[in-house]
Amino acid sequence: MESVGGRVTLCNARGVTPTLAVVLVGEDPASEVYVRNKGKKAAQLGIATRDHRLPDATTTEALLAVVATLNADPEVDGILVQLPLPGHVDEQAVLLAVDPAKDVDGFHPANLGRLVIGSPVFIPCTPQGCMLLLESAGVDPAGKRALVIGRSTIVGKPVAQLLVAAHATVTIAHSRTVDLPAEVARAEIVIAAVGRPRFVQGEWLAQGATVIDVGINRLPTGKLCGDVAFDSARERVGAITPVPGGVGPMTIACLMGNVVLAAERRAKIV
Repeated sequence: MESVGGRVTLCNARGVTPTLAVVLVGEDPASEVYVRNKGKKAAQLGIATRDHRLPDATTTEALLAVVATLNADPEVDGILVQLPLPGHVDEQAVLLAVDPAKDVDGFHPANLGRLVIGSPVFIPCTPQGCMLLLESAGVDPAGKRALVIGRSTIVGKPVAQLLVAAHATVTIAHSRTVDLPAEVARAEIVIAAVGRPRFVQGEWLAQGATVIDVGINRLPTGKLCGDVAFDSARERVGAITPVPGGVGPMTIACLMGNVVLAAERRAKIV
């Protein structure tokens, strides 16, 4: 597969500069970090960014107006509305308002629906990154028992669909799952996306399992940790992603790939 940088060069040759519009509402510290990291990676690859920073008091109607303007801008290839939004904003209405052709996060129902039927356009970035991490580790999901802990539409449900498409036997676990440790023990691949620090204990995991830890949690000490108890888990598993530094960079890389894919369509390369 051609590198993202090489694809940007091809777009430039057609007079198209891949462009990502980022909308950030409020001053959430974690969101600020994510947006900054995305901007750095975009600059390295030659992807233009347009930041739209709005105050915390921004209304749903005002935010929808910004999205509508970006939808109509022919030079904007991708729109990223940074989540979470302030509590008073109708998050679902905002995500639904993004043009599916510019929905580089892959959150619009049109894109999630295409993923379910096996004809994806924009694959959600974190699930896509999880699958690439499995590939890079030489782990073929086909025929393996995979457990996804978490059922969000951002990670849990789409990564389960990708694992099904890769011929894994998939179980989705959640807060009402009975005997979660037993489910974890049966799994050869575990995707942890539950949002609870060190929730999955090392002794639950099967010997040699592959673990993708999507969680990123800040402890009272300020230290970041994942949803899996890393120190005890690494004594048992065949491979595990660290937090930070595991899934996060892959998510950003996949976002950049989606932006370039949208630009390639504008340049009539694909």
